[in-house]
Amino acid sequence: MNIITLTDTTLVVEPQGLDKLWSFTRKLEIPLNHVRGATFDPGANQEPKGLRAPGLAIPGKWAGTFNKDGDKSFWNVSAPSETVVIELINEHYARLVLTVGQPRAVVDAINVAVQPG
Repeated sequence: MNIITLTDTTLVVEPQGLDKLWSFTRKLEIPLNHVRGATFDPGANQEPKGLRAPGLAIPGKWAGTFNKDGDKSFWNVSAPSETVVIELINEHYARLVLTVGQPRAVVDAINVAVQPG
């Protein structure tokens, strides 16, 4: 599970509990102007993730960095039905794939925050 916090300028992702250990990540801070948008996508868990380096990959749990076709993605998913995908530009990761509480509300909040003007 992840906690997502939005400020006026930043998207903050904080893995919770053992997910910090498994994903090798305590916190990600992304400037909002580097966030393209977010989608609620339970089906994302079915796609190939690529090579894991570092992290955890067992059936039903993916945590850490995955490299696929030259793009890096950060995964921290343990509940496929609550998966949010956040697309990024000009960042270390091309996208974040995360389990969050209330995924539809999180997607709406992110998309409103990154709307121009």
